[in-house]
Amino acid sequence: MPVPVTSSLLVNHHTAPLPADARPGPEVQAFHRRLPGYAPSPLRDVPALAAPCKVGRVLVKDESRRLGLPSFKVLGASWAVYRVLCERLGGEPAWETPADLAAVVAAELGPLELVAATDGNHGRAVAHMARLLGLGATVLVPDGTAVARIAGIESEGAQVMVIPGTYDDAVAESAAMASDTGLVVSDTSWPGYEGPPRWVIEGYSTIFTEVEEQLAGLGVAAPDLVSIPVGVGALAAAAAACLRSGSEPGDGPVLLGVEPATAACVAAAVRAGHVVEVPGPHRSIMAGLNCGLASVLALPSVIAGFDAFVAIDDDRARGAIRAMADAGMDVGETGAAALAGLAALVEDHREEMPVPDDAVVLVVATEGVTDPQGFADAVGRPPR
Repeated sequence: MPVPVTSSLLVNHHTAPLPADARPGPEVQAFHRRLPGYAPSPLRDVPALAAPCKVGRVLVKDESRRLGLPSFKVLGASWAVYRVLCERLGGEPAWETPADLAAVVAAELGPLELVAATDGNHGRAVAHMARLLGLGATVLVPDGTAVARIAGIESEGAQVMVIPGTYDDAVAESAAMASDTGLVVSDTSWPGYEGPPRWVIEGYSTIFTEVEEQLAGLGVAAPDLVSIPVGVGALAAAAAACLRSGSEPGDGPVLLGVEPATAACVAAAVRAGHVVEVPGPHRSIMAGLNCGLASVLALPSVIAGFDAFVAIDDDRARGAIRAMADAGMDVGETGAAALAGLAALVEDHREEMPVPDDAVVLVVATEGVTDPQGFADAVGRPPR
């Protein structure tokens, strides 16, 4: 009896060359290296995940810990906060440590507050940077956000505001809070607001710079396929800029975007050729991907660079959480989405988009366990 298909695939026929200079320069990683606790996140070769997916190798870029936080988001948030402050200062100040930078900001700009909307990880990262630099922070979350994720944001000293509605409603509320002393640091864009989300995308380039160095250590020239979880599109835009800039369509790895079936806003925008809203409520367990509007800024790079998008249900995510836990990696629901998307591709859509049996696949696991109860419900044990 055929297995029911639990995912949908959109093959993108609108890919195009990205400019050779689309990739951010080395100054981004140089900045991250100056932050306390910086180290490249691991790139793990996990045979136990390759066999069920019927591919040669699965390499997991493990972003479950980054600069003391359980997510890759701090890479984008930190660079964006820094660039926002440099813009206010009129240039880059001299500094060696975050304490030096905090002293310059306090002396020249006075009290400031960072504002962000989030489903959890971006807001916590912005709050972390605020604490590091002696700034205030207000983080807006949609109602229904897991208590553990709110507690994580509050642990950084931020004020949390719960906004009725969706993540997109929280974004709209945060935009209205911009002021002379309230600096909005969003990872999505809207008309007239592009600086911080552009810097967020640039910040994520550190992931792919590290991957290139780590692949050489594993004896891999380049992956054949890269699976990326997609929310508003910022990480996907960074992947396209780093992995496809200067290449013709068909060159480089195949790029696969993964979205929840109930919040596939990037696939909807690719289909339409422009941003369209996927109405809420967005209640997938993949909380970091519960977005109804793609980023206007990120979308062109994603359309140009990504070959396909797969939309998955929560059962797929739960299965991927269990598979990664069995392989020794405890990750959150969004963190498992890239593996879940790969599984959906090879199980449901191999005829539409064949994946060679010997393919080397890079999966970006974007977060650790940010909702311990949700993890326990999926796996049957608490996180390690």
